[in-house]
Amino acid sequence: MKGMYMTFRVPWRRCGRRTGALTVVTALMMALMAGLGAAGTAQAAAVDTSAWYVLVNRGSGKVLDVAGASTADGASLTQWPRTDGANQRFQFVDSGGGYYRLKAQHSGKVLDVLNYSTADHADIAQWSDAGGTNQQFRLADSPDGYVRLINRNSGRAVEVENASTADGAKVVQYADWGGANQQWQLVRATGVLAQVHTAGRVKDSGNTVQYSWPGVYFEGRVSGTGVGIVLNDSAADYDVQIDGATVATLVTPGNTTHWINGLSNSTHTVRLVKRNDTPGDTSTFGGFVAAPGGAVLSKPAPRNRQIEFVGDSLTVGYGNLSTSRTCTSDQLKRNTNSDVSYGALTARQLNADYQINGYSGLGMVRNYNGGRTDVTYRTFYDRALLNVSGDVWQNPGTWRPQVVVVNLGTNDFSTAINPGEPWTPESLAAAYRSAYGDFIQKLRTRYGADTTIVAVGAGQYAGHVQQVVKARNDVGDSRVRYWFLDDSGLDFLGCDWHYSAHDDRLIADRLTSFIAGLPTGW
Repeated sequence: MKGMYMTFRVPWRRCGRRTGALTVVTALMMALMAGLGAAGTAQAAAVDTSAWYVLVNRGSGKVLDVAGASTADGASLTQWPRTDGANQRFQFVDSGGGYYRLKAQHSGKVLDVLNYSTADHADIAQWSDAGGTNQQFRLADSPDGYVRLINRNSGRAVEVENASTADGAKVVQYADWGGANQQWQLVRATGVLAQVHTAGRVKDSGNTVQYSWPGVYFEGRVSGTGVGIVLNDSAADYDVQIDGATVATLVTPGNTTHWINGLSNSTHTVRLVKRNDTPGDTSTFGGFVAAPGGAVLSKPAPRNRQIEFVGDSLTVGYGNLSTSRTCTSDQLKRNTNSDVSYGALTARQLNADYQINGYSGLGMVRNYNGGRTDVTYRTFYDRALLNVSGDVWQNPGTWRPQVVVVNLGTNDFSTAINPGEPWTPESLAAAYRSAYGDFIQKLRTRYGADTTIVAVGAGQYAGHVQQVVKARNDVGDSRVRYWFLDDSGLDFLGCDWHYSAHDDRLIADRLTSFIAGLPTGW
């Protein structure tokens, strides 16, 4: 009975604030429970190593949390009210022998008993994953589906220190006695798309989303004095907008949680938008995180109107912030902003959600100067991830645009046909018209008879687009409309003679007026 006596004494000492017979009975029951756990009846609880979990403490109802969403080695583990932030989501990485390392989503670091300590009350922190036994834990079953996390190095359990129910209470290791403050419920974490609104083409991985197209945006709501943006992207640039104002531009941020602090202690809207096109890379967003004391709130409602923009670099916003037509590669990247392209501006003027499905350099049948003969824009249109061959975007059923604007043709016709290309001017024009007609039919099949398709004509391809639209109208499809892009007043001061931000505003005003006059039901 020695073990039973010692188990009885530990909870009595640590819960000294409680008095009376109820305390004794409760302590005795906990001792009995701990004795069963110590006797080796615990089983290896099943976890999905591909999933992310929120760990809810039985004693407090609060969750395991990396304090302040820090990404630093040594950052403390505490308990905090559940926000579903990335600093509260953990993945179980198999270490073999029934042990796991618990990886924090926002930092990529793992739970660690500091300095390989075997002492009671030793701190649990996050640290770079070294695979040490002080970073490995097994799951011991407790009643009602809860588990205890037993450290491989010390044999001690992860607990909320002193059975505290306070926000920010430390998480430490202590001898495995089975108390409610040592029991954790593994709850599959809420996915990113449950906390943010987006209309972009994204691949949902639950706790992250991946994407490639320019102009993809995420909108959320937070309370408190700060918000963290969880990103993994070393190719693209982003704008962060709080309450409608741009507060930061993130240049190729990498794998990080970027913090915007110093906000008023109130409710804020936050918007993250991808500025440029990076078709050779996959971008990853892990959601928003509230600063300590705040919370991630329910996501904004989607807008009732939806517009899809299909096009090339002119639709992307290629170099539209540049003050010179001559740009280096780096200058081009920094001065491209799809969020102020004519498509984004048009959608905002019409209070519509939008997609900018633009790919620089590609045409309907011929790419810029005859390049990349193995692909065209149509090769990539169906994808979410442009750099993944054969990828197909899965429409969640919420994307039903009332208007699709197609502006493809500049790359097909803007340069002379080179020797060796399989075209004559006549065969190129015929192939262009045929492919354009097929593409419109693809859109019609995808979105239905009520979607208005606006076919944009400009420069050398305007007449060909007019012919395609007339052919559709002649067979009864009156919701295919032709719009001539009037370039009067445009300065083409963007990189390589592309639209400038001034031009995008002018085009958006004209396109907005045209769309507003269509029978869209708006």
